[in-house]
Amino acid sequence: MKFKIIHLSEYHFSSKVFLEPHYLRFKPKFTPHNIPDSFDLQISPEPSGISEHLDAENNLLHLCWFDGLVDKLRIKAESVVHTYENNPFGFILYPSSCFILPFAYPDSVQSVLRNALVYSEISEALIEYGRRIEKQSKHQTIPFLTQLTRQIHTDFTIESRETGYAYAADKTFQLKTGSCRDVAWMQIQLLRNMGIASRFVSGYYYIPIENPEFELHAWIEVYLPGAGWVGFDPSNGIVAGHTHIPIASSVQFENTMPVTGTIRGSATSVLTINLSIKPLD
Repeated sequence: MKFKIIHLSEYHFSSKVFLEPHYLRFKPKFTPHNIPDSFDLQISPEPSGISEHLDAENNLLHLCWFDGLVDKLRIKAESVVHTYENNPFGFILYPSSCFILPFAYPDSVQSVLRNALVYSEISEALIEYGRRIEKQSKHQTIPFLTQLTRQIHTDFTIESRETGYAYAADKTFQLKTGSCRDVAWMQIQLLRNMGIASRFVSGYYYIPIENPEFELHAWIEVYLPGAGWVGFDPSNGIVAGHTHIPIASSVQFENTMPVTGTIRGSATSVLTINLSIKPLD
């Protein structure tokens, strides 16, 4: 499929402020099944400078810096992306020891995955939630991951919360509700506590419904030897497919936010976001 994505973010400040340098993450990633065709970034006020580079986790960033005082910031990112259908289970786990949990990662990738295995302490109740599903799936790796993803979708209510950091895993687990990034971060912390390397992904998810209201979406990726990084979407209870369009992935959710930056001044701000995703096929 081919999609046109227009992502508009507008910050309105209550008084004039100075914009410190800002990191922007809007350009879709190039993957074997997602091929960006074009990308245009419009920023107002126009930055005095802008650079494009890859961060430490191979995500594409734009860093822009400004002169003068402003009372608003407008960022419009327009993308055209080709996505290709694929079998999300079109892989084998190798070595075969990875079929059954728990498993040890091969020495060749352990040092690379170290940060994707760093976890926060979580409650015994959340750990038991995962262990129960692991037992039901007979300790098989892929059935466990798919069943856990479906179970989170069943047990948790997904709410819209466009701004703010992800909740701590235990808070989401206790509330049984949260945004897509809340349940994704909870699943990541659970998996890391179980010795499974995982990271946070932000991007776009297209659903063919009438009068859609799209938001930036979040899901997770798990590293599986023989398969690489495989996406799972707990908000929808599915394996990530060709309508998931990633922008950034990181071991820390903060490093995937579309806009990161500060202001110099005492103003308050109001953020409005408008996102459209349209198939061109």
